[in-house]
Amino acid sequence: MRQLLFEIKENRPLTKDIMEMILAGDTSDITRPGQFVNIKLDGLYLRRPISICDAEEGKLTLIYKVVGKGTEQMRDMTEGTLDILSSLGNGYDTSVSGEKPLLIGGGVGVPPMYNLCKKLLSEGKEVTVILGFNTKDEIFYEEEFKALGAKVCVSTVDGSYGTKGFVTDVLKNIEYDYFFTCGPMPMFRAIEKIAATSGQYSFEERMGCGFGACMGCSCKTKYGYKRI
Repeated sequence: MRQLLFEIKENRPLTKDIMEMILAGDTSDITRPGQFVNIKLDGLYLRRPISICDAEEGKLTLIYKVVGKGTEQMRDMTEGTLDILSSLGNGYDTSVSGEKPLLIGGGVGVPPMYNLCKKLLSEGKEVTVILGFNTKDEIFYEEEFKALGAKVCVSTVDGSYGTKGFVTDVLKNIEYDYFFTCGPMPMFRAIEKIAATSGQYSFEERMGCGFGACMGCSCKTKYGYKRI
């Protein structure tokens, strides 16, 4: 973990409430897909944790949903720098991914799947991605995943695009030998009930410090309380 300054290069809407921010800075500490950053914002006491969508040499891509004061402030930023705690979280371990990994992203759980997809494809894996949204108007990054070379399936709760229903309605018809997922807790519970293999879950929670010292991100699991 390091505290770094990143320069804002681009900040654009992908949907009504979803923004994509491109930053320039030192990304050398980011070693695994699924890690996140913690952003300091003027006038707000706590940093805002945002998952990493993609990290290349000198370039960081963040995708975030505008839901409160912090993300509202970020939405209006067009230039300047951000004070960031970089490379937080364990990230995904791709060494146990199998040959046909399945990636499942729900809503704002989609962004970390992108960098993970790139890594798995670079390792020669046959990757399938399921993207779950409430409605067609909320869909983002479908074409970006396809451009990487992955097979992409989309579900919408209202049936306005792709498969009508939830990611689990697509999951039951997919052949895979391991899975990775990020999204809301109800989605995790539904996946656990029908998943044919083991997998890795990336949890999201409100947090204070971002690196496990304050214990504010603790979550109850079947194995006891764990820090997100």
